[in-house]
Amino acid sequence: MATDLIEIDAERPPEDAIEHAAALVRRGGVIAVPSDALYTLVADPLNLYAVRRVFEAKGREADRSLPLLVSDLLMAEELTKEMPSRFYLLARHFWPGPLAIIAPASSRVPLRVTGNTGRVALRQSRSKVANAILERLNQPLISTSANISGSPTCASGIEVFGAMDGRLDLVLDGGLTTGCGATTVDVTEPYWRVIKEGAIPEKDIAEVLKGT
Repeated sequence: MATDLIEIDAERPPEDAIEHAAALVRRGGVIAVPSDALYTLVADPLNLYAVRRVFEAKGREADRSLPLLVSDLLMAEELTKEMPSRFYLLARHFWPGPLAIIAPASSRVPLRVTGNTGRVALRQSRSKVANAILERLNQPLISTSANISGSPTCASGIEVFGAMDGRLDLVLDGGLTTGCGATTVDVTEPYWRVIKEGAIPEKDIAEVLKGT
């Protein structure tokens, strides 16, 4: 598979590039875009062919879940079986931003996407590119780090292209991104816990959830 690379302005992504990316996602494609948590792979989580391609592109173990991007809290509610009060507290404080929150998945989310756990990590991004694609498709998107599993997340489009050429359909190259990836927090248990610490430190989450 040949991987295309299109240079864009990440703050003002051109309509034709967004439409091309959205069309690829509709057809089960896997693309890489700049986000507020380095570069991310996006694809259709409701299309099992696309889901399989993401796992293959990353060399990701089947028992690991795939985080999803949402456009707002309403879309997040549609993807969860129940939304703990902690979810609302964190989302209202940190969204949009680099925080993925794990909640019980609704039946709309394929079990394969949850890594057979029945739980899903959701995030609303500040990325103008990702949000433009979300708006065009009006559905959630897989959003997993742009890398081969076990390797560092790519910080530029050229880096993604070099590492994953032939594994993706398209890289939207918005230049260099900064940061250290998204933080992931699990609020499904009686005691919340940080699964992966990234741009948002655990102490900031603890401050918001104090007393819950």
